[in-house]
Amino acid sequence: MNIVVLVKQVPDTWSERKLTDADHTLDRESADAVLDEINERAVEEALLLQEAHGGEVTVVAMGPDRATDAIRKALSMGADKAVHVSDEALHGSDVLTTAKVLAKAIGTVEGVDLVIAGNEATDGRAGAVPAILAELLGLPQVTQVRKLSVEGGVIKAERETDEGVAHLEASLPAVVSVTEKINEPRYPSFKGIMAAKKKPVTTLTVGDLGLDAGEVGLSAAWSQVLEAAPKPPRSAGQRVEDSGDGGRKIAEYLVGQKLI
Repeated sequence: MNIVVLVKQVPDTWSERKLTDADHTLDRESADAVLDEINERAVEEALLLQEAHGGEVTVVAMGPDRATDAIRKALSMGADKAVHVSDEALHGSDVLTTAKVLAKAIGTVEGVDLVIAGNEATDGRAGAVPAILAELLGLPQVTQVRKLSVEGGVIKAERETDEGVAHLEASLPAVVSVTEKINEPRYPSFKGIMAAKKKPVTTLTVGDLGLDAGEVGLSAAWSQVLEAAPKPPRSAGQRVEDSGDGGRKIAEYLVGQKLI
């Protein structure tokens, strides 16, 4: 079973994120860069399926040169090889362009049975790339998955939304996006870290994928960020003193907030 897992390097969630003054894109140099947490779970799920069914796990990433650090972490967890799309022309790409580039990159991997991604990245949080990717690849998609298994040529998944849990099936090849409930990712061992240094990473440019620089990047984006503001600080909560009528006061507060 040959699995492609998509990974992304993002600013550390504990760091303050800023936009550049020049074009309002995310200033990635202003914060430490890490492998996105949801991608760690996507890698873990790919490795679990590989352990159960055999095959190969290929990491595919799009990002600047330093995204190699995120790729190496995925390889140190146990993935076999990687494809890294790195090109200055990609700066400012939106979700549509990102999906287009990733679809081309996946096309360089032979015999793909399953593509696994996180449901959304912590920097953009669009949550749309897996669905767009499935459309471009012409594959069935199962998104927001909290449990996944493969039986024969069929994937079986539990998909969780605000409305409840759906039990879905799809024929392979397919695209799956997972949530934080899918698993707990393993820690890379020292042996895995050392082995990752020798695993092959193929670096491709936009031209290598048959795309023109004018098709990607900020100039080709369908959306742009005009401005951003820091999240306002939390206000102090309302304290209820219980003098025998605490329950009534809490109920009145909840009614006022239209929660009950």
